[in-house]
Amino acid sequence: MEKKERALVIKKELERLYRNPKPPLNFSNPFTLLIAVLLSAQCTDERVNIVTKELFKKAKTPKSMKALGVKTIHEYIKTCGLAPKKSKAIYETSSILIKKYNSKVPQTIEELVTLPGVGHKTASVVINQAFGQPAFAVDTHIHRLAQRWKLTNGRSVEQTEKDLKSLFPEESWGELHLQIIFYGREFCLARKCYGLECKLCTTLFPKRRSKVITNKA
Repeated sequence: MEKKERALVIKKELERLYRNPKPPLNFSNPFTLLIAVLLSAQCTDERVNIVTKELFKKAKTPKSMKALGVKTIHEYIKTCGLAPKKSKAIYETSSILIKKYNSKVPQTIEELVTLPGVGHKTASVVINQAFGQPAFAVDTHIHRLAQRWKLTNGRSVEQTEKDLKSLFPEESWGELHLQIIFYGREFCLARKCYGLECKLCTTLFPKRRSKVITNKA
């Protein structure tokens, strides 16, 4: 089966399993999405939703978030990984949004990645889920599965993103980002399957007998 054929099989199965997938992080506007995605680094979505439930009651805008101060922000998010660093990043990002962007979240990846704590993946999620722009954010699950399915060589996250964008239609990138993540969490886990057990791995590679060792993101 050629790479493009595999991509079609994958897309069809993911659409069957996860039709119209919804973002796992709770947010009400572009700013709260930005903060939620920033918090999700080295933290589960479930934990992020728990801490932001209370945080967003107090602050849903850059101005109200800055008013809390670093220490208070930390009190709300202290159960998230890297909380001290994230508290400072959230405060500084809020300050920059107020001063430079009139309290609005910028709508380009180039501008977003200049904000403290915001990397390419976070920026990609924001422009797609908040503003509807095409983007294919690659996280650890996507990077792992793309290698197990031989859609990329896994040399880097940037290469994986480039390869996936070339295989799937632009209008599907946002949904596929979520669908692959959900599949990786449910069926093709990091310490399970290894390219040998789940339905997609066995369908795509019925003769595979050796574990697939993937490069980490």
